[in-house]
Amino acid sequence: MAFTTPSPLGDDQSLAIVAPSRPPDATKLRIGRERLDALGVETRVFPTAEPERDEPASPAARAADIEDAFVDPEVGAVMAYTGGDDQIRILKHLDGDALAANPTRFLGYSDNDNLRLFLWNLGIVSYGLGVHPDLVCDAELRPYTERYLRRALFEESLGRVELAAEWTDDWFDFETGEPREWRDNPGPTTWVGPRADPEKPVSGRVWGGSFAIVKWHLQAARYLPDPDRLDGAVLALETSEDVPPPREVGYTLRAMGERGLLERFDALLVGRPRTNAPTLEWDPEPEGYPGELRGVITRELERYAPDAVAGFGYDFGHTDPSFPLPLGAVATLDPADGSLRFGPG
Repeated sequence: MAFTTPSPLGDDQSLAIVAPSRPPDATKLRIGRERLDALGVETRVFPTAEPERDEPASPAARAADIEDAFVDPEVGAVMAYTGGDDQIRILKHLDGDALAANPTRFLGYSDNDNLRLFLWNLGIVSYGLGVHPDLVCDAELRPYTERYLRRALFEESLGRVELAAEWTDDWFDFETGEPREWRDNPGPTTWVGPRADPEKPVSGRVWGGSFAIVKWHLQAARYLPDPDRLDGAVLALETSEDVPPPREVGYTLRAMGERGLLERFDALLVGRPRTNAPTLEWDPEPEGYPGELRGVITRELERYAPDAVAGFGYDFGHTDPSFPLPLGAVATLDPADGSLRFGPG
């Protein structure tokens, strides 16, 4: 099945802000729109993203907003305000034929990976990043975020993704505006299976996203692609603010292996995991968690996909700053230097 990378945002087009998960906070929405305006992007807020709402609109209404934005010729890109935890409920209300006939650049991640995996099944490339938190935290938009957001909006592909100079998983306090603590970025590391060629770059179409959403789709079994379409693909995973215990990630990958899915992937990209979240019910160690995660992932790859190449600690997901991971695009991972680039879908 052919994939389409929707056209870049045109000079005479606007960016639609939608709320497929939760409705916006008025202040954060205002900040996000101001920062998009500074990039030369005109924004339109669609009905379910109006900040006066206390509760999310119905799944059908949220789906209708997405369809309306996609089919509107004056809309050149659609961005989700934020994530949440129930977007899978809107998918059955979407008209896939209408979306496929009007491919539009969609930006969002976390809970929005529900919609992005739906778009993947239609052969439409979509991007990460959303209004909140990516555009509104900190006193100004991070240069790293701005660079790759511009590519996601205005260029044919992300191209080579460079390493962010520093990163954080601190929560930004909008009440105080206190600067967050930033750490030096050690950069990604790669693991190469025993039968793989460590000097040979691996390319494949990206499928996956937030670990929780991938797990939900495996459990629901309603929106998974034909397994043959995953042959030679690149599995991307990031663990979000849920910070799941490493054993849970291992169990899910093991189930994918027993299902005959894990062996189909030629590579795996793992986003840098956060270990700091106010709702956590356990206390992961910031220094130990990434290594434990890498250990269980490597173990399951050795069992089910021994030729696969895996890259750990890339700048996508729920740490800051991050690049807008393009699901459906072709990723090329070079184990020799850990470099990563994305070409058109």
